[in-house]
Amino acid sequence: PFSRCRSVMSAPEQPAGPPAAAEAPEPEAANRYEAVAPHWFYCKVTDSRERWIPFSIQDSERLEAAHASGKGQADVTVATSGGRYDVHLQQRQRVAVYWEEEASQVRRCTWFYKGDKDNKYIPYSETFSEQLEEAYMIAVTLDEWKKKLESPSREIIILHNPKLMVHYHPVAASDDWGSAPMEQGRPRTVKRGVENIAAEIPAGEPLQIDHLVFVVHGIGPACDIRFRSIVQCVNDFRNVSLNMLQAHFKKAQEQQQIGRVEFLPVNWHSSLHSTGVDVDLERITLPSINRLRHFINDTILDVFFYNSSTYCQTIVDTVASEMNRLYQLFLSRNPGFKGGVSIAGHSLGSLILFDLLTNQKVAPEDDERGREGSTTTSSTRGVEQVKEILRTLELSEYSDVFEKEKMDRQTLFLCTEQNLKEMGIPLGPRMKLLHYISSKRETQVCTWNSGTPVIRPRGFSRLTNPTFPLPQVSANYPQLIYKPTIFFAFGSPIGMFLTVRGVKRINPNYSLPTCKGFFNIFHPFDPVAYRIEPMIVPDVEFEPMLLPHHKGRKRMHLELKEGLTRMSVDLKNNLLGSLRVAWQSFTRAPLPAVEAAEAEGETSAEAQTETKAEESPEPAKEEASAINVGMLNGGQRIDYVLQEKPIESFNEYLFALQGHLCYWESEDTVLLVLKEIYQTQGITLDQPLPGGQ
Repeated sequence: PFSRCRSVMSAPEQPAGPPAAAEAPEPEAANRYEAVAPHWFYCKVTDSRERWIPFSIQDSERLEAAHASGKGQADVTVATSGGRYDVHLQQRQRVAVYWEEEASQVRRCTWFYKGDKDNKYIPYSETFSEQLEEAYMIAVTLDEWKKKLESPSREIIILHNPKLMVHYHPVAASDDWGSAPMEQGRPRTVKRGVENIAAEIPAGEPLQIDHLVFVVHGIGPACDIRFRSIVQCVNDFRNVSLNMLQAHFKKAQEQQQIGRVEFLPVNWHSSLHSTGVDVDLERITLPSINRLRHFINDTILDVFFYNSSTYCQTIVDTVASEMNRLYQLFLSRNPGFKGGVSIAGHSLGSLILFDLLTNQKVAPEDDERGREGSTTTSSTRGVEQVKEILRTLELSEYSDVFEKEKMDRQTLFLCTEQNLKEMGIPLGPRMKLLHYISSKRETQVCTWNSGTPVIRPRGFSRLTNPTFPLPQVSANYPQLIYKPTIFFAFGSPIGMFLTVRGVKRINPNYSLPTCKGFFNIFHPFDPVAYRIEPMIVPDVEFEPMLLPHHKGRKRMHLELKEGLTRMSVDLKNNLLGSLRVAWQSFTRAPLPAVEAAEAEGETSAEAQTETKAEESPEPAKEEASAINVGMLNGGQRIDYVLQEKPIESFNEYLFALQGHLCYWESEDTVLLVLKEIYQTQGITLDQPLPGGQ
């Protein structure tokens, strides 16, 4: 297209010359005309402002091919934007596939004019573009310029020459002098062909999808500092991932080992606030500081909703059903997909996913495959525990009933009065059992035991030691129809919520029932984020893993900070050592030689001690990275901290909010996600990053 553009634009450059000179090259001029190459655009409306965005080269070519072959057919649908949008050619509409969004207008574009407000080029309608192209063809062929066309809205376009084509605004009303519209209207530049408008047109996304990731948002409808939706933020995350794949997985791409990772947003906020709760809140909200109160109602109250039994059930049902729906829809549109599925949650969204994952049930066949024999042993132990409880309550005669129902200690404590009634337990024994359950619930202590499975009302089955849950809101957690490979938590308050719920320690042997990977990623200034590892290893103090910068090495200001710290320690040690030696030589008598030898021995011992003290931080770091943090992430480290930017280090409080909302465009976060996902497929980075695992 660019070579065509140059040949057209360099065509006749002598329209102002004498007529004879213009007629001479006429046969050549006829050969110089070439039809314009169309490109497809869609219209995006933001705050009542229209913005025309080009499809990728790949999508535009597919749309053009379908347009050429689909004439006369009822309607042709073309998947675009990696399969996330469908374009209905006959209706000229772009429709979202996986989420709700207003349909966008689509246009096959060849001619453009410059807009007033932002100097962006706007495409003419397809019908008028055809008229312009026809006039241009005649002008080039006959070498007759100064062509004037009037659009349906009385706008005037004049083709002065191939390089100068002008669009004049219509005038609302003629003045007293009867001036023509083109004389009063402000001229705009007109361009032919998309290659002349300097539009940024992406090449397109790889067709092959290796892995699917569902992303769940946190509180409120806005997910970042610019108040954008989860769809827009996940779009950014996906775009960054494509850039990181090109930068760090280039060899695998060239060898066609990988395609890309698809990220799909999961929205639960709209479902929660469509239950009518907003109307109820409106009645009781005070009229003062109106905007702040409405902001709190729409965002911060989501945390309280999640701690309500009614709305917690709505939220978990929405998240699980939406992820299951998206998964089935994705498979129906990508029948050849063989990759895995992971899930990611931001802020409160990570807590919702954590509670869902802790309540997933392992399929019997997987349970047997994973630990043969242990199931039988555990089941037998559970039945014996129930018999012991019944014996204590003098209800041994009902042991056979509980054994028939395969009731172990864990399921016994989940029983309600209705369950016991359905099992045929009379009223008296039933009351005894319910009283026993109630008394045990009140006297539970939150400590960990590696052997006993655990029960909890809200997503803590097998997470804490008590056989009864803490007094918390209960919910019936739905099951996912797939097993997530990895769970990524961004800026997550999981650790805080576990502590508030009464969990003091997480069993090192505990892992999520159906998900073996768990990464807790946070910015150092994020006020909502909390660590997980100290709950598993409470007796050892160690730092979280520092995420390497996506371009390698640490950020300059962090290296400088560490270097200054190391230098100050060295100076302090050297100064103290020199003072100590000077003081000893001053206070000790110079006789005899034996004492001098002893002094030398002491000095050398002190020097060795200082050397060891100086060297100690390095082994400590190695020890920290190799520390056993349990099986929650398959034996790997769980907590990963981002490196703050230089400007952020000046004031932690000023950038606290930004720290909580930075993950969507964080290359370091995206690179860790890609690295861990592709490691499950045996594919590694082109070059390992310093400090990376």
